[in-house]
Amino acid sequence: MFTGHSPEAFFSVPGTVCPLQAKFLSTVGQQRPANRVSASGDPPSTKEHVAVRAHPKVPAGERLLSHGVDHKLQALEAQFKELDFTKDNLTQKFEHHSMILASQAVQAEMWTAVLSLKFTSMELNILYSYVIEVLICLHTRVLEKLPDLVTGLPTLASVLRRKVKNKRIRVVWESVLEGCGLQEGDVTALCTFFIAHGNKAEHCAAKMRQMYIRDVTFMITNMVKNQALQDGLLRAVQIIEKGRALRTPEEQKSTLKELMPSVKN
Repeated sequence: MFTGHSPEAFFSVPGTVCPLQAKFLSTVGQQRPANRVSASGDPPSTKEHVAVRAHPKVPAGERLLSHGVDHKLQALEAQFKELDFTKDNLTQKFEHHSMILASQAVQAEMWTAVLSLKFTSMELNILYSYVIEVLICLHTRVLEKLPDLVTGLPTLASVLRRKVKNKRIRVVWESVLEGCGLQEGDVTALCTFFIAHGNKAEHCAAKMRQMYIRDVTFMITNMVKNQALQDGLLRAVQIIEKGRALRTPEEQKSTLKELMPSVKN
């Protein structure tokens, strides 16, 4: 009986490897991974080996943290964009509301000035005559440039209303104003005067105006304190007097009915 020796040692020759030993050593060599040597010369541990293979540069925890930070930054950016949009929307509404309030304040001031005029009945009739003749003149000139819309624009109010959405009417209206030397503010003042006093004032012919008052411009300058209303009335007088000076006595029309534009024509 042999003791102290393995069976492989019994069947092998010193200095040689038996077939069983060679097969065993070969199997062990295939299953055992080769040790990688780090920069320091030491083989890495198993955990270090797995980490390197999973992500050679950034650890998994840091990558998860970075992803979470990026997600929060994107959410904050979306919130800031929404806040900017809301801010711009509120700013536009505020500016529009401010313009409406400013326009209402100007209109209120204009109405106050028109209703507080201290003219006699005759003086009021004279001013009304200039105002109504200018408004009729504006309406007539618009119809002359838009003959196909005569029936659709029976009054100056219809022109003012439709010019807002109709570009063709708006362009003609602006051209007529420029030709007369008027601005939108002047028309607003004249229309306000007409609405406030048109129900009680009467039209006076040119000869009657000259007989009653020599210098209507001086009267307007002294009696009308609101600058916009004063400018509108002065320009109305200038337009009518200039047009009357260019016409011959035979061409001058004296009655308001003759001044009105004819729809048939």
